[in-house]
Amino acid sequence: MAFDSLTEKLQNVFKNLRSKGRLTEDDVKEALKEIKRALLAADVNFKVVKDFIKNVQERAVGQDVMNGLNPGQMVIKIVNEELVKLMGSETTEIKLQPGSAVTVILMAGLQGAGKTTTTAKLAGKYKLKGKKPLLAACDVYRPAAIKQLQVNGEKQGVEVFSMGENHKPADIAKAAYEHARKNGNTPLILDTAGRLHIDEDMMAELSEIKETVEVHQTILVIDAMTGQDAVNVAKEFNDKVGVDGVIVTKLDGDTRGGAALSVKAVTGKPILYTGMGEKLSDLEQFYPERMASRILGMGDVLTLIEKAEAEIDEEKARQMSQKMKKNQFDFEDYLESIKQMRNMGGLGSIMGMLPGLGGMGGLGKMKGLSEEQTSQAEKNMARMEAIIYSMTPKERQNPDILNPSRKHRIARGAGVDISEVNRMVKQFGEMKKLMKQFVKGGRKGRFKMPF
Repeated sequence: MAFDSLTEKLQNVFKNLRSKGRLTEDDVKEALKEIKRALLAADVNFKVVKDFIKNVQERAVGQDVMNGLNPGQMVIKIVNEELVKLMGSETTEIKLQPGSAVTVILMAGLQGAGKTTTTAKLAGKYKLKGKKPLLAACDVYRPAAIKQLQVNGEKQGVEVFSMGENHKPADIAKAAYEHARKNGNTPLILDTAGRLHIDEDMMAELSEIKETVEVHQTILVIDAMTGQDAVNVAKEFNDKVGVDGVIVTKLDGDTRGGAALSVKAVTGKPILYTGMGEKLSDLEQFYPERMASRILGMGDVLTLIEKAEAEIDEEKARQMSQKMKKNQFDFEDYLESIKQMRNMGGLGSIMGMLPGLGGMGGLGKMKGLSEEQTSQAEKNMARMEAIIYSMTPKERQNPDILNPSRKHRIARGAGVDISEVNRMVKQFGEMKKLMKQFVKGGRKGRFKMPF
């Protein structure tokens, strides 16, 4: 996640605080200096950092904290609360018009921020909620922009309204609104043109659309990887055309994440969603308290549960559980579990949402794993897949029939040494036994996943 480096630095600060039985004012100030450095390194706006540290210090050096039973824990609690406040305190929804009235949502942003893909992702969210969204292709400048929206709309099962490239965006928006009104579509989401940078033509075009059609929500899409530039873009858009909310994209990438921590404080506008991957389902509702929890390495179990509910096939999960109980879990089931893990964002993403495992690619130093080791674990899992795919269906379903000659053939097919096949089969057998114990609620223990 974008905040891995920040999480690691903050966890080191908190570890030092917890190690002290009593805290002095100097201890708190020294910790806040480290937190300040960490936030600035994460590309959080300087003024935002200054105000944040001031607020924490005012609360943290109070008598109740300094003389409390666990002052270090209290300081961490204050940092968490101030982070939540910084990002908006409450989750904000896009406001829709009552009843069947058409809600017009205008999507704006610079080129390269992922606006068109995000527009389709948002439409998919509304379809899942039982709405009948309509996408309107108002970007008549970028080559293939209309085609991109149409392809993504088709994948989401959402209708796309287009008049080609020879009409004014404002006219397309007006015609799309009439189409939506007549056909019971809502919301109508307008995908507008981006530019490489903010210019007067861009702002004039957005203003013309808003004068032609009643726009109920203007949503700005910003790229987290551009850091403070994204915050400056948000402020300028808000000043010139007005913005109701922000979607931050590419927050899953190798970026410092400062934009997500700065945008609300600088613009006064809430973050609505975050883009956490390239798949059309990778758009997460923004919960300030959950994001603060992730940043501080406390995990985000609620989001993990929601991702599991959305991505995991309940019937398949039930069948898998039954097979575990009967000790019939086979390699076909294992492939399915890897597939479902990938649908949830992969090993690093899942571990990053578990308490105490944030930072360092989601696995954190608490487990002694570096980012390179996390990457290696993913590679090992991919190698296991290659070994399993080199088996026949009968071998996957009956691991007990894997004799030496079969294993040699599988090793050749997967391009690995026979020892790797033997090790995987042995570990898989151990895992099956332990899985059976856990499912039945047997004795407590820990098992090592074979990757």
